[in-house]
Amino acid sequence: MTRPAPLFTPVLIVGCIVIMISFAVRASFGVFQIPIAEEFGWLRSEFSLAIAIQNLAWGIGQPIFGAIAEKIGDRKAIVTGALIYAAGLVLSAWSTTPFEMQAYEWLVGFGIAGTGFGVVLAVVGRSSSDENRSMSLAIVTAAGSAGQIFGAPTAEWLLTFLSWQSVFLVFAGVILALIATLPLMRAPVPVSKADLEESMGTILLKAFKDPSYTLIFLGFFSCGYQLAFVTAHFPAFVTEMCGPIMPGGALYSIGITSTSALGAVAISLIGAANVGGTLLAGYLGNRYSKKYLLAAIYTGRTIAAAAFILLPITPMSVIVFSIVMGSLWLATVPLTSGLVAHLYGLRYMGTLYGIVFFSHQLGSFLGVWLGGRMYDIYGDYTMVWWIGVGIGAFSAIVHLPIRERPPTPAAV
Repeated sequence: MTRPAPLFTPVLIVGCIVIMISFAVRASFGVFQIPIAEEFGWLRSEFSLAIAIQNLAWGIGQPIFGAIAEKIGDRKAIVTGALIYAAGLVLSAWSTTPFEMQAYEWLVGFGIAGTGFGVVLAVVGRSSSDENRSMSLAIVTAAGSAGQIFGAPTAEWLLTFLSWQSVFLVFAGVILALIATLPLMRAPVPVSKADLEESMGTILLKAFKDPSYTLIFLGFFSCGYQLAFVTAHFPAFVTEMCGPIMPGGALYSIGITSTSALGAVAISLIGAANVGGTLLAGYLGNRYSKKYLLAAIYTGRTIAAAAFILLPITPMSVIVFSIVMGSLWLATVPLTSGLVAHLYGLRYMGTLYGIVFFSHQLGSFLGVWLGGRMYDIYGDYTMVWWIGVGIGAFSAIVHLPIRERPPTPAAV
């Protein structure tokens, strides 16, 4: 009897480490929103634009790094990404004007692309067996959420005794340390003979002609909008809009004594809840239709966001929203990447997923930038929340017509 392929391989473990650290740093940027604005007197939209540019650069860089990984090797792509990421953080630490911060965030964004989902999910997907692939992709995605659990609170803690500039330098050193783990990432390439015979151009043309690929691209937009807006603006939103933490209450008794601390904890709670939600999505993705699971996730997000903004915003509603939204947070990623691999094969999964992820990052750019812009105009985030509700509903609908089987040669 053939022994089942192991789930936890060196490639999967190293992939989890890379994603965890990369996302821990990325998820902390919302914590710096108020300290940087207060030090320099910047408008909220100016630092928001820097984070928005970071997300846009991440989206542009994702298919580029996916193609680099497929042409010259996964590890070389990750090393390049780590070096660019660290350089961007170091240069950002010396920024004194909004223009400088915004310029250097291009580097940070490209660095995230080189150490993020597009490269790591592709190498893990190629190294996994068919029966383990959906779960492997979910585990790597959950590792990103694990980074989010400690990223924002770590930044908040470091800011109690270090300047924000010094925290950026610490994070740059941590990103560089990732390179030491990469010798273990030696991935086989279990792709079919047909995959090997097809060129990248042939596969891309096949995908671009397939309406299902277009629907996947469009549907991922709202995921980026919602996630980036919450990551960048939720700590500040909670600090300014939430009711006070009452002395003697449950939150106060566990050390959450201010709305500033609650904002960082909310990001951490989202990450914690998402570990379970993402693993569940990976498990279900092996057993049920991925497109219907994606539609259900976007529907759940839409309801959660609408309920949160309609009800009174209190410390407890922040906690509940964080847990509910967190359970749906990155659950879309293993399903979307798995759907791309299922439809178009593993050989150029990194490039194809990277193009889809560009839509995600266009949404991220809009969510972050619009959050800051609307805040400066209206003094609150209400309109941005409702736009997120609308495009979340759109994503739930747009996944339903996807044809969840590989396109036939005649369709090319």
